Amino acid sequence: MVNVASTFGRSGTHDYILLRASALILATYAIFMVCFLVATPNLTFEAWTGLFGTLWMKVYTLLALTAVLVHGWIGIWQVLTDYVKNSFGRGVLQFIVSLALIVYWLTGLFVLWGV
Repeated sequence: MVNVASTFGRSGTHDYILLRASALILATYAIFMVCFLVATPNLTFEAWTGLFGTLWMKVYTLLALTAVLVHGWIGIWQVLTDYVKNSFGRGVLQFIVSLALIVYWLTGLFVLWGV
């Protein structure tokens, strides 16, 4: 078996499972947020901070942020591998997107646990 250093998982099967799991986490998070917004007729700062002040919501949001990181990392690798044939250009684009994903995750982490 060949191990590719640029993938997030150890093989195509692991990447497939990670993509599906992260998509499931993101879908459930999006459904939850839509339901919360619909069920809260008067959305105030207190209601919003009350939701994100609980430990389970912080963990769930951190899990969703991690799912965004994993999903984006694997997804951009697959898309760039298919469509960008120049290895230098692909590396630069992959670095920029990966750096942005890490910055998003860290920003979300600091904002989330700073509440």
